[in-house]
Amino acid sequence: MAGKTSEKSVKVAKHAAAKAAKSRETAPKSESGKVVLLSGGNPQIAKGYGDGPVQAYIAAMPGWKSDVGHRLDEIIARTVPGVRKAVKWNSPFYGVRDEDQGWFLSFHCFAKYVKVTFFRGTSLDPVPAGASKHEDVRYLDIYEGQLDQTQFATWVEQASRLPGERL
Repeated sequence: MAGKTSEKSVKVAKHAAAKAAKSRETAPKSESGKVVLLSGGNPQIAKGYGDGPVQAYIAAMPGWKSDVGHRLDEIIARTVPGVRKAVKWNSPFYGVRDEDQGWFLSFHCFAKYVKVTFFRGTSLDPVPAGASKHEDVRYLDIYEGQLDQTQFATWVEQASRLPGERL
């Protein structure tokens, strides 16, 4: 049985890698063939639904931010089985399976940090520190080497149970 689990894990990983490679091929590229980076180093990735566009975005995140993106995505996928993914407005979005519940989290690259948006952040315990002009939204700014994975996983679990944002 353990052999089947390992074979399945390898198959799933290969499939995810192939989807990410295909997404990278279709992402907007500069004349040099690299994905276009917008202000602050945010990758320009075409709107799309599913894991492929999200993996293309993460792969195009510059420097250490790509490692943070991979880690965020892994934590979210592990914490919320069957999580729904999309890239909208050059940012990955995450929601629960039921599309009617909307999105609970997004993140975006800036020059010196990755900003995570919790759409119902004021309902999280403890409330993330980053205030917003939107009443319910709270932000988590992640600088190089400063991701508290345990706290992030706790917030993801809480956020996934709240009504999402319909965008």
